[in-house]
Amino acid sequence: MIGRIKEVLANAQPEETVTIQGWIRTKRELKEFAFIEVNDGSSMANIQAILNTDLPDYTTLLKQLNTGTSVEVTGKIVPSPGKGQRIELQASSLKIYGSSDPETYPLQKKRHSFEFLRTIGHLRSRTNTMGAVMRVRNACAAAIHQFFQDREFLWVHTPIITASDCEGAGELFTVTNLDLNKAPKTDNNGIDYTQDFFGRRAYLTVSGQLEAEVMAMAFGNVYTFGPTFRAENSNTSRHLAEFWMVEPEMAFCDLTGDRELAEAFLKYIFKTVLEKCPEDMEFFNKRIDDSVLATADNIINNQFETITYTEAISLLEKADKKFEYPYNWGVDLQSEHERYLAEELFKKPVIVTDYPKEIKAFYMRLNDDNKTVAAMDVLAPKIGEIIGGSQREERLDILESRIKEQDIDPQELWWYLDLRRYGSVPHAGFGLGFERLVQFMTGMNNIRDVIPFPRTPLSAEF
Repeated sequence: MIGRIKEVLANAQPEETVTIQGWIRTKRELKEFAFIEVNDGSSMANIQAILNTDLPDYTTLLKQLNTGTSVEVTGKIVPSPGKGQRIELQASSLKIYGSSDPETYPLQKKRHSFEFLRTIGHLRSRTNTMGAVMRVRNACAAAIHQFFQDREFLWVHTPIITASDCEGAGELFTVTNLDLNKAPKTDNNGIDYTQDFFGRRAYLTVSGQLEAEVMAMAFGNVYTFGPTFRAENSNTSRHLAEFWMVEPEMAFCDLTGDRELAEAFLKYIFKTVLEKCPEDMEFFNKRIDDSVLATADNIINNQFETITYTEAISLLEKADKKFEYPYNWGVDLQSEHERYLAEELFKKPVIVTDYPKEIKAFYMRLNDDNKTVAAMDVLAPKIGEIIGGSQREERLDILESRIKEQDIDPQELWWYLDLRRYGSVPHAGFGLGFERLVQFMTGMNNIRDVIPFPRTPLSAEF
């Protein structure tokens, strides 16, 4: 039986014969035998294999068994006298798939800086930290799908190439097949995109929300989970040019239903990951951030606080604390304000609702006071905003007015306006940056270390 090391360590019994495959982490040579530790990425733990001198081609094999070498080991499971391990593998045969030069293999030391590991992105996934990150990321993704599937949401694939800018931020990557050295020009010397592949200017999407609204108007509850892109020239630890977003959209739903779903969603994801990846979460708590498990417990076992934006400003004004950024009514909350509310004041997640309309997107539903919109941000300790959402504006006349207020050409959104002409309903949704969730969950300091292949300014190695 060829088994994954995680399953072998958990379930294999003495006298069983098993075959494992993986990469050597360490080797120790003694006079009459040698030990190798092998890992296949299925768990944090390695399995130790004992190689006796009577193993065929023992001396020749031993010279090739270096850190990074890929092997297949077959043998009998035996009880382990070593501390912290239940069993080990008494090798009866060993096959080398690929050698690894000990003089040049860069992962020889036990610990490397994350900055160094980013320079060898093709190998960093073999480290303990990146292995744990990827297993938690996988468990998060599976839990997200399970959460929505259990609630009969339809998973929809919204376009990666789009003609609309959902947020109006203007920081988009242009998609073109024009030869930019010979691009056709307009009368004012701009690029004539009417001669491009799509007959108009197209972009990589920053959000699937608007298209998700289309699908919600036919299927009720839907969600997107896919890649999004932003051409923001930022090199901070919080930004990526390519990232993944989770965006549910619910027909016949208001802001209350939206925030209730967001709270249930976060609790479910954290609870599931703790159940699926206990070893990895313990590792993060021990090696990366000793508050990781307490943070998860705080999310799972506390009812989120809900306050309005106006109440948030009042609480900031009463705070016995100096802030770097101003916080008067009408100004968007900064990360330091968000973290103060969640981390220091309430000491648990906080949902802030009803933001001034001037600082929020055109599609958010205008409240009766004509000053605020039915928006919400979920703020979490240690990270600030983790989810942003709103009830969408379903009234055609008000939506048209909001679009004009923000200097957006209504013709660009004719199809979006049509949704309000033909069977419009109250609806709501939110967006969650997947990498921010993984970063928050693991305590990793830099968002580039929670995605397999980070895309940032001046960095696209693969």
